Amino acid sequence: MEQGKPSPADPGPDREHLPREIDVALTVPPQRPIHLHPGYVLLVMAGGCFGASARYGLELLLPAPYGWPVPTLIINVFGAFLLGVLLEGLVRRGPDTGRRRFLRLLVGTGFMGAFTTYSSLSVDAMHLFDAGRGLVAFLYLGASLLLGTGAAFVGIWAAARQYRQPPGHDVDPLGLSRGQQ
Repeated sequence: MEQGKPSPADPGPDREHLPREIDVALTVPPQRPIHLHPGYVLLVMAGGCFGASARYGLELLLPAPYGWPVPTLIINVFGAFLLGVLLEGLVRRGPDTGRRRFLRLLVGTGFMGAFTTYSSLSVDAMHLFDAGRGLVAFLYLGASLLLGTGAAFVGIWAAARQYRQPPGHDVDPLGLSRGQQ
């Protein structure tokens, strides 16, 4: 072997940085979209069952003074806050894979999707309009929109703040940090 030429067994330090077989086509099998995966659909359905039950139970417990749909308003605002906390917390902890995806689908899409209810909001508003209480209906719709949006922003802010805690403050009791799935 000539001096200075690398052998096939030892490519030498300079050759490790060269691209290898760049003309090889990468074939990645197509992945099924999440909404077509039966396991994920079942996860969302399970979360939805518990979310709808929780909303129904709260609607029975919370009073509706003077026919004002306060239970729906409280549920939607609280749900918007929790959804902001959950989604911001999951996004800050890493990509949507493993346990993070599991939690997002079960709690975010399933539970919170069924817990919050914009169909009830619409029906409540229509009942107010039908009762000749148009001003109250507009106030209810405006309050729901503004308070829900504000609650979501507060939830996002709270999760972002929690994530920025100094080292030593464990903010990840479920093990959802980056690098873990």
